[in-house]
Amino acid sequence: MRYEMLGTLRVVDNESCRTAAGKKFETVLATLLIRSPEIVTSEQLTMEIWGARPPGRASAGLHVYISRLRKFLVSQDQPVSPVGTKPSGYTLRVGDDEVDFAEFLQLVEQGRRYVREGRFTAATSCLDKALSLWRGPVLGGHGRGPITSGFITRMDETRLEGLELMTNAQLGLGLHRELVGRLYSLTSEHPLCEAFHRQLMIALYRSERQADALKAYHVARTTLREELGVEPGRALRELQQAILQDDHRLSPSAALTA
Repeated sequence: MRYEMLGTLRVVDNESCRTAAGKKFETVLATLLIRSPEIVTSEQLTMEIWGARPPGRASAGLHVYISRLRKFLVSQDQPVSPVGTKPSGYTLRVGDDEVDFAEFLQLVEQGRRYVREGRFTAATSCLDKALSLWRGPVLGGHGRGPITSGFITRMDETRLEGLELMTNAQLGLGLHRELVGRLYSLTSEHPLCEAFHRQLMIALYRSERQADALKAYHVARTTLREELGVEPGRALRELQQAILQDDHRLSPSAALTA
């Protein structure tokens, strides 16, 4: 069985693919998966499902959702439900089952090590696999409580790191011309992410577009000042000066560090 959360939550079992019907039911499954194999207390699940003002029969409603979940996760290959009851709450035993976000985190960590070691081809392959696991907004973009919303934030931030690492690796492989278009898109989608502005400037400079690289700096500076009232960080400022000075350390043979 495979649990997939990097998109709409679904359970893949052999050739079948099932989705959790109903947001509250989906929230129970998602919360238990996020915390697996730890215990999730009844109070925590109640907060995830109904927030700070649960209905009067929240406890009975939670029992119904747990009962439905046990039946939902039983299959031919898994005749015994992985949902367990503990004195303080519930657990979900993943065991040998696959979970896409766990695979994603492992691949990003491996890709991070490859980039630091300068193994850019291996890093690109590893990070491409990680990013390909995404099917859309995590859990469909619906985080009801602190556990699920915190999980969504963590995954989104790790994805941004994965994109940054991937771009560093590809710049290290000399793919600066191929990256310009995508980096323009990334800086538009994430205008406050200085790392993408920095990478765009490098890609443009290495593509013999010094004027465009300096223009990209001014766009980043204007955005940061208008949105946050701050100047660009040291890395961006130093990069602008290096471009102005035609610093040889910006040549394609100079590796970037993550």
